[in-house]
Amino acid sequence: MDSQKDALQRIIATLANKNEELQNFIETLNHTFGRVQDNSTQVVSDLEEEFDTLYSILDEMKESMTNTIKQESVRKSHELQNQLTQSTNALESAEELLEFANNALHIADDEEFTKAAKQIKDRVTMAPAFRLTMKPKATDNMTHLMVDFSKERQLLQGLKFLPVPRAPEIVLGDCLVIDNEVTITWRILEDSKIDHYILEYRKTNHEGLPRVKDEQCWEVLDNIKTSEYTLQGLRFDTKFMNFRVRACNKAAAGDYSDPVTLETRAFNFGFDSTSSHLNLKVEDRSVEWDPQGGKGVDSKVKGKENKGSAHFTNLKNMSSGTPSPKRTSVTRSPAPRGARDRFTGESYTVLGDTSIESGQHYWEVKPQKDCKSYSVGLAYRNLGKFDQLGKTNTTWCIHVNNWLQNSFAAKHNNKAKNLDVPVPDSIGVYCDFDRGQLSFYNAENKQLLHTFKVRFTQPVVPAFMVWCGGLTLSTGLQIPSAVRSFQKTENGLGGSNSSISQQDPSVACDICFYDKLPSVDSSLMP
Repeated sequence: MDSQKDALQRIIATLANKNEELQNFIETLNHTFGRVQDNSTQVVSDLEEEFDTLYSILDEMKESMTNTIKQESVRKSHELQNQLTQSTNALESAEELLEFANNALHIADDEEFTKAAKQIKDRVTMAPAFRLTMKPKATDNMTHLMVDFSKERQLLQGLKFLPVPRAPEIVLGDCLVIDNEVTITWRILEDSKIDHYILEYRKTNHEGLPRVKDEQCWEVLDNIKTSEYTLQGLRFDTKFMNFRVRACNKAAAGDYSDPVTLETRAFNFGFDSTSSHLNLKVEDRSVEWDPQGGKGVDSKVKGKENKGSAHFTNLKNMSSGTPSPKRTSVTRSPAPRGARDRFTGESYTVLGDTSIESGQHYWEVKPQKDCKSYSVGLAYRNLGKFDQLGKTNTTWCIHVNNWLQNSFAAKHNNKAKNLDVPVPDSIGVYCDFDRGQLSFYNAENKQLLHTFKVRFTQPVVPAFMVWCGGLTLSTGLQIPSAVRSFQKTENGLGGSNSSISQQDPSVACDICFYDKLPSVDSSLMP
């Protein structure tokens, strides 16, 4: 019966997944259908605009060339008209002279005849008819203004749609996600003249093919000249990222490649302002000492450490008690301002807003340059209101003190181990909950600073103390490859020997401590 129920549950899960796939596919088809109509309308509009531009150019050229022909016609007409006028006048003058000469032939008086002949001779010498050019100054030929459109006609008749590159193919096996960088590699399936590529990506929490209706927009990277690109300095604040690429020639962009989805899981959390001391000014990923923060509030509570109230903390806020470490890797635990995990007195502490219940996680903390005192580590959520990091058996930290007496130490259960290394500008924190390991690194060069070995008996939460200064938190980080390699080597050799032992059996530490540890000097704490 149980096996049949399990089989039915698997079938139901398969059907639910398939239904979700189909729903997403239908949304994609509807979206594509709508885009086809929109893009077709847009392309027709662009085509009409191009032809209108071409018509406009032709009209302009026609008008210009017509004006040239008209101007040439006017010039020739003017020249010929002038010649015609002059010739007509010359003809009239010649006809008059001819008549005068004919009449002179009939003069009987010799003296009168001689006088008329001389006059005719003088007039002939000056006659316009003998001074005119008998060649037209302009011809009737206009063929020099003819236009041969054969080449242009050929070009227009050969007009075709632009050649568009084919869609590239993303080579999933060559894509790489490491150290908060993503390298995407693709290939083009034809030997075409590609000018550049356009890579688009977006963050998502949905596995599988990209959804049409997603909460994130596509980010565009243009003018990529090679078939590989690396996105650097990413913050992985979603579980996955979608990628697609398209090729472009000098004229147009081709279709998108089939999209791919890459996993980008990382540990994301912020400072929990509901758990902070009143003298701490808290934002999502920064915390700063604020000496005026507790003014007017009865925050100077004096008395013994609140040991008893810490063990029924979340019973009012959580219906089922503490979640099992096997169910999820992290759990956000919002609490109202003023809850029992508000710190007071000299416990200038703030916790992270997300619990760690399993898996491996990494984050980094950068202090302000003038920060006088701060601690970075892990704690159980049952930390008392007056408890200070490193002074209880439920907290593990490294502590930096730049006030009165400089110190750099790893602390747990009111014991400390001085660290004989320079204090880094930024500290990386690595937690392997399942293996019970908490390590601190120089975030810049990944030098190991210290390792605690613990068997965690309940979920832990990032914990921070700051006094006279501030801290900036970097999350959404993958475990750096250098840290991962170091952890593999260390675990292969049986673990670190630079650890502080825990003497409380309820915490269950299984690593011996080799050196004699001094007690924590309370003067080192603010």
